Amino acid sequence: MTTSGTRAAHRPSRRQWVIEAATELFATQPPDEVTVADIAARAEMTSAAVYYHFSSKDQVLVEGMQVFAAALREQVETLAENHTPGTDIGPAVTALVAWLGEHRSAATVFFVSSAGMSQEAEGLRHEVRTRLLEDLVRLVRKASGPVTDAEAAVIGLGVLALLETAAISQARGDEAYRSLGHRSFLREVGRLAERIADPVAEG
Repeated sequence: MTTSGTRAAHRPSRRQWVIEAATELFATQPPDEVTVADIAARAEMTSAAVYYHFSSKDQVLVEGMQVFAAALREQVETLAENHTPGTDIGPAVTALVAWLGEHRSAATVFFVSSAGMSQEAEGLRHEVRTRLLEDLVRLVRKASGPVTDAEAAVIGLGVLALLETAAISQARGDEAYRSLGHRSFLREVGRLAERIADPVAEG
């Protein structure tokens, strides 16, 4: 988020400013250490203005997660819809991980920082995971051709686990991510996705 100058009091994007400011903070600090005053300062508002839009810091966290989750699902749905039947799944997964890298702060909050923060956050993560699995199973079916329900479900679950692991590795900038570098990391994730789907594609 880029901030500059004083913002008008009644512009419709003020709620989004709060979410963006909080997301940047939650991505770099434990959410339980971030205060509403911190969020307000980052968003160039008063704490009262933040409370006008949100009842609590937790509400900001969850709503930010919801915004990110909706965008992520849209990406997966679009990739599944546009995927050429019978072609490798790797490029689609690579594109997803690249998209997560472009939204690193929000991805960090969703996959890393928010873990265990609240029942509402965990419930949202579980719901999103279920929906993503459904979307990925559709993608698997297009990529792998005729597969049984069980095969598609297992492959979809494997791809989801890979996607989550890659998102966390990239968000944290862990040793695997740093040692490979961004481009090689994306390439290897795509290759691994193809290997996950390969047994059915060949069989």
